[in-house]
Amino acid sequence: MSRDDLFATPKEPEASALENTEPQPVRHMPLAARMRPRNLSEYIGQSHILGPGQLLRRAIEADRIQSLIFYGPPGTGKTSLAQIIALQTSSKFERLSGVESNVADMRRVLSAASNRLENTGQPTILFVDEIHRFNKSQQDVLLPDVESGVIRLIGATTHNPFFFVNSPLVSRSQIFELRPLTEEELYQLLQRSLQDPERGLGYMKIHVDEAALRHLAKLSDGDARKALNSLEIAALTTSPEANGIIHIDLAVAEQSIQRKAVVYDGDGDAHYDTISAFIKSMRGSDADATLYWLAKMIHAGEDPRFISRRIVICAAEDVGLADPMALVLANAAHQAAEFIGWPEARIPIAEAAIYIATAIKSNTSITAIDAALADVRSGRTLPVPEHLRDAHYAGAERLGHGKGYEYAHDHPDHFASQDYLGADKHYYEPTDQGVEKKIKERVEKWRALLAQSRKPK
Repeated sequence: MSRDDLFATPKEPEASALENTEPQPVRHMPLAARMRPRNLSEYIGQSHILGPGQLLRRAIEADRIQSLIFYGPPGTGKTSLAQIIALQTSSKFERLSGVESNVADMRRVLSAASNRLENTGQPTILFVDEIHRFNKSQQDVLLPDVESGVIRLIGATTHNPFFFVNSPLVSRSQIFELRPLTEEELYQLLQRSLQDPERGLGYMKIHVDEAALRHLAKLSDGDARKALNSLEIAALTTSPEANGIIHIDLAVAEQSIQRKAVVYDGDGDAHYDTISAFIKSMRGSDADATLYWLAKMIHAGEDPRFISRRIVICAAEDVGLADPMALVLANAAHQAAEFIGWPEARIPIAEAAIYIATAIKSNTSITAIDAALADVRSGRTLPVPEHLRDAHYAGAERLGHGKGYEYAHDHPDHFASQDYLGADKHYYEPTDQGVEKKIKERVEKWRALLAQSRKPK
């Protein structure tokens, strides 16, 4: 069976021996399949695990692969990486699918691997695509042969293996997380496919505008397969111009990936202007404007964590103690967005943004801390009063530390009229807004008692 057959869905009649030859792509195959990298030098992305000197790269190059589990979003190169290992290993390479394969298929492959190792000494690498689709019993079938070394397992999954793969398999495997490709990496991949006359679209006369290619790279959300499929659709459905050249402009790219381009550069004026408008709309209590600027950033593919961090800041800076729940909700939305990602992250982010926009506002948290910081930076550093100093060590009493300190809970209303600063300074000036109105009443009462205690008796 040829190497190409190892990754083909239909089952072909087996030949007498496996040859480690590179698959030969043909034109009827999708562009994403034809452009699969054949070696590590062609592989784009995942530098955190495949960069020079990284563990996985060294293991592949030295043919010292142990059981591995790759997990990450679709189109990040999990199957391609397994294929590279297949091409560079001296092991027999077998493939199973978590969707199509059953226990009988698994036992057949495992039995053949055991016989092969005993009779010829050749090890077997078993690649299981979408391993999370195997139920617990199916995964348990693999465990004895993984543990004994009869096979070296390479599992690929879009789900976190710590939740969807049996713990014994996880503990016997090295886990590598594959990350979405960056816009620049996808742009590089698209350019390569346009220039490659054998596997890519280089045999066609195509001119792709820079803006169009960038749009495809950006809107593919880190998915190489999606980027290549969109480019192929654009190339095959666009009629040549009079000069015979297929011209792909931004409008064609938008149709091919079915998302409109918006004026929003990820690190330029539009990026910062939009987030500025978003924050100021929340601060200004305009929920409708807040939602529009939020929608623009979502549509443009902004990082959900970038947006949710700004909501957290706004909750503390602009709502503050007028509604302390704002910060709780904003932080919960940030954690949820980081956990679930787009597109579902839009829901908790929108909930938090609307809450902030419609909440009662107070900026005393930022004005208070900034006033205190200004004093620390420019004024004389105040010493800690003797009665507030640490008294929990031998010799502290002899130094007078802690002497005269009054425990607040021993007093009415759990408040002791004692000096905590050593100077008569007020940084926090509460407002009459929302919850802070009650806080203001308490603060004013305590300050009056403290001022009374300072008067000469």
